[in-house]
Amino acid sequence: MNATLLPGRRSAVAAAMGLALAGCASGPDFVPPAAPAIGAADHPYTAAPLPAQTASAPVAGGAAQRWNPAQEVPALWWQVYRSPALDQLIRGAIERSPNLAAAQAALRQAQEIYRADAGSKQLPGVTGSAGAQRVRASQVASGAPHGVTYDLYNASVNVSYTVDAFGATKRELEGLGAQIDYQRYQLEATYLTLTANLVTTAIQEASLRAQHAAVESVIAAQSSALQLVQRQAEIGAVARQAVLSQQAQLAQTRATLPALEKALAQTHQTLAVLAGLPPGTSDLPEFSLATLELPQELPLSLPSALVRQRPDIRASEALLHQASAQLGVATANQYPQITLSASLGTQAAKISQLFTSPATAWTLGAGLVAPIFNGGALQAKRRAAEAAFDVAQAQYRQVVLGAFLDVANTLQALEADARGLRAQADAAELARQSLQLVSEQYGAGAVSYLALLDAQRSYQQSQVALVQAQAARYADTAALFQSLGGGWWHRDGAAVAAAN
Repeated sequence: MNATLLPGRRSAVAAAMGLALAGCASGPDFVPPAAPAIGAADHPYTAAPLPAQTASAPVAGGAAQRWNPAQEVPALWWQVYRSPALDQLIRGAIERSPNLAAAQAALRQAQEIYRADAGSKQLPGVTGSAGAQRVRASQVASGAPHGVTYDLYNASVNVSYTVDAFGATKRELEGLGAQIDYQRYQLEATYLTLTANLVTTAIQEASLRAQHAAVESVIAAQSSALQLVQRQAEIGAVARQAVLSQQAQLAQTRATLPALEKALAQTHQTLAVLAGLPPGTSDLPEFSLATLELPQELPLSLPSALVRQRPDIRASEALLHQASAQLGVATANQYPQITLSASLGTQAAKISQLFTSPATAWTLGAGLVAPIFNGGALQAKRRAAEAAFDVAQAQYRQVVLGAFLDVANTLQALEADARGLRAQADAAELARQSLQLVSEQYGAGAVSYLALLDAQRSYQQSQVALVQAQAARYADTAALFQSLGGGWWHRDGAAVAAAN
């Protein structure tokens, strides 16, 4: 319904504008979900309390680690490994990463969409128009025998404004703001995933390089043993079968090298791509476990802090906020919409007189559009928005549970892998002593060649397993920092400020 307002009706326009200023938003006001209370005070994530510190082992990467709830997660958390090469690699990767660039562009896109809608929906729309017409007046109208033909020029300014009486616009902008938050936390999640993948891939490369070195060491020892057996066979001290068995053992050990070399090459190429470089890049640093330091104190955030720290939880919360705002929009759409409009224009027979002509015209109007019958579509859309909110709410709870599971699994891995490394270090030392003793006994003819082969096999397996156990402790540490959110809220110029 449109009506040109007479002076006596201007009070109605004023009342409508007052309604716009005092308009309320439909639907529920969003409240961030409270952190769920889980576990006990001394073990909030695990079913039973963990020891005050992990086990230790007398090897590289075997230091005991302690959990410190008062310790903050550092922004540049990978620096706990005290590796300048790793720090330099990650800093360069952050500058070059296509995934980070895409996440940053998605954030800018969401911000510009918000600006566009905020400008068009919160402020009155103003348009200008101008036109020219060739007009022919009839004889009756002009008094001329054949009528009159003349030019008519016009120009006008039009203003329109949709009153947000029931908060539809407010909720729409609220939803767009939540989308910005979502993209911000997606950016932080991408940053965290990138840095964590770089650290774990570097650790994997160091592990594979150490395993390769361990196998080569075993090959050198087995080659020396083969020479000894061959000399003994030449003088008839042992049978030819002993030489063949040692050659077979050596060949089996050498057969493990190609798989390690393939895995090492692929890991190095993966590291290059993660760093934003071509896979064939050859000037990347080569990592070894000896160049990495295992931190002895580890942070441990409480669940109430974790839900504010994890980017995936904050992103899910933003989607929940967006669903809440869409529910408000669906509610507001069930109510009338009020539009105010005004225009001011002039007309002249000559274009030079267009802005000096006394022939002016203005209009002032208001329009009201109210839903009367739509077959229940608006009610159904509101119920659909309610269902979408329930979906987002359930997904948020699942993300929170998954985050708590990540922390719990990592804590268990830190403790269990520390004990595993201690046991493996003991086993490796015993295998070394056993091989040394059996080798001496075999040289003296006190034991059979089969005993020597068994000792060599045990030693080889223990060395590879020891390296894997060492690498697991470094990787577990990285997993803990990742599961706690990565410390983005402490980073200078962070894309998002942590909420209280």
